[in-house]
Amino acid sequence: MASRSVDDYSCPVCHEIFSDPVVLSCSHSFCKDCLQRWWRMKGSRECPCCKIRSSKSDPPRNLVLKNLCEALLAQQAPAESEALCSLHSEKLKLFCLDHQQPVCVVCRDSKMHNSHKFRPIDEAAADQKEALQKVLKPLQERLEIFKEAKCNCNQTADHIKVQTQNTEKRIKEQFKKLHDFLRKEEEVRISALREEEKQKSQKMKEKIEALNREIAALSNTIRTTEVELRADDISFLKNYKAALKRIQQRPLLDDPELVSGALLDEVKHLGNLTFNIWNKMKEIITYTPVILDPNTADHELVLSEDLTSVRHGGRGQLPKNLERTKFSCSVLGSEGFNSGTHCWEVAVGANRDWELGVLGEHPQKSGRLLSVLWRIMFSDGKYTAFSTVGSEKDLPVEKQLQKIRVHLDFDEGKLEFSDVDTDTLIHTFTHTFTYTLFPYIYTENQVPLMIFPVKLSVKVGNLKGKI
Repeated sequence: MASRSVDDYSCPVCHEIFSDPVVLSCSHSFCKDCLQRWWRMKGSRECPCCKIRSSKSDPPRNLVLKNLCEALLAQQAPAESEALCSLHSEKLKLFCLDHQQPVCVVCRDSKMHNSHKFRPIDEAAADQKEALQKVLKPLQERLEIFKEAKCNCNQTADHIKVQTQNTEKRIKEQFKKLHDFLRKEEEVRISALREEEKQKSQKMKEKIEALNREIAALSNTIRTTEVELRADDISFLKNYKAALKRIQQRPLLDDPELVSGALLDEVKHLGNLTFNIWNKMKEIITYTPVILDPNTADHELVLSEDLTSVRHGGRGQLPKNLERTKFSCSVLGSEGFNSGTHCWEVAVGANRDWELGVLGEHPQKSGRLLSVLWRIMFSDGKYTAFSTVGSEKDLPVEKQLQKIRVHLDFDEGKLEFSDVDTDTLIHTFTHTFTYTLFPYIYTENQVPLMIFPVKLSVKVGNLKGKI
């Protein structure tokens, strides 16, 4: 037993030597009372270590571990009882509250401790252990916060690699359709992609390393303190001040924040790819006025490879990032507008649950951002216009719309929606816009909503768009 660490006999919840240990089906053991308190706090019977749910409300006792712990406590007991007063060679049974030191009964009656207050050793140790546990708790909570932040950073780093692989694949597929003279352009763009991956992966690596350093420092402080908490009462009381000082001198840093712009900028590499190289093509090419930003898309949406259409379908778990929209089942355009006129057309087809419009973020006095929406929607067979700064209005549309034009005149404060097939105005919002607006699309239907490309003819000194 001496060859094993005391940690092997410590409960993962209370970090003390096991008391009446029970074992779960996942093989993890805990004090019976600690496990029951944990389950009551969490509201479910899950393992505090691996989170696997227990099928038993009253797990069986771990008798082998119970016997080992009792043997360990029996070994430790003699060492504690042998502690003697250096002045009188008597057992140290009392703790002087005035001098903050263990004393014997002879010391208590001496002039040195005249009129002092005393407590039994076990009571004094229990009180100061409780005080130290309270100081230790913020460090333990902070450790969990940093571990969670590191987990998200690892997830983001993995997602960057997936983004890089998928983006590289899409770039190559598009370039494969081009002529041989575009090969050089392909190499340039792949190089830019790799450089961004390198930079952002390095940035995330540095973030993870910083979190590792803080986690290591916190873990070391907690581990050292926990070892002292498990020491015999005399040793603990002698080292209490140093332990308390070590914790108090440990600065509590601010909670780690998400890294803004951590994800790969897919739009820079994929958005309007052919338009960006039109001067080398010298041919008529397609240009899509709105490119959807996958870093803003809800996890339930699936975007096309060229980032011009979206459908409901579910992409699984995505990393937390500041750019992702807070509205469910929605995605934003990659470019925001704060002046001029802008127009884009969306094919809705047989999709029976969608919203189209623009979203802006309005800064509040509190420093928080308030999202403001202007949109028309189709749901339950009816069309409705709605904004978060106005009232809802039913729209008198007689037939199901197939293709909708969105026209934003930022300077005039107008947002118009039209039926492309009949060139009929559906609805107009008027508002004095004072902040950047982003194209907004929402859907809970698997039929894709597609943004139509614009055909461009290039002339010297003139850029003319034809739909």
